[in-house]
Amino acid sequence: MVKVIGIDPGLAGTGIGVVQGDSRKISAYSFGSINTDKKDSLYSRLNLIYTQTIDFLREQSPDIVIFEDIFSLKQYPNSAITLGKVTGVLMLAAYKSGATIYEIPVKEAKKLISGSGNADKDQVEKSVRHILKHPQEIRPFHSSDALALAITGLFRYSSQIYC
Repeated sequence: MVKVIGIDPGLAGTGIGVVQGDSRKISAYSFGSINTDKKDSLYSRLNLIYTQTIDFLREQSPDIVIFEDIFSLKQYPNSAITLGKVTGVLMLAAYKSGATIYEIPVKEAKKLISGSGNADKDQVEKSVRHILKHPQEIRPFHSSDALALAITGLFRYSSQIYC
């Protein structure tokens, strides 16, 4: 049995998805998010994300942590810089947890989960819900994106953990 945590980095909201199982079957899952207040300083928000993440990872003891590879939209270059800072503290927390860490392109997770690398957030959420047989919408979208990353990690990398 392998436990995979997917993390969708974001300064306002970082999605966390947890799946447990093997490369063919998911036996358990959970999800949530870490939210920060835009009135707080960047440093305070990064500290909150880091401390909540490292505490969660130490409690969960995952085998694998999957991150969305950082990308930049031409029209929002500062967003990519901020996202890089958030991802940095998250990766440090994952490293300190002792888990194996992978970064995957978002298009890879979208393709595996929904069949299209260009799926929008709603399509990804519906596909994740279908895979997990989860009866209600999964919100916020950061959480369903994190679950998509975790599911991708479970299906792609779980066999490498206990070979």
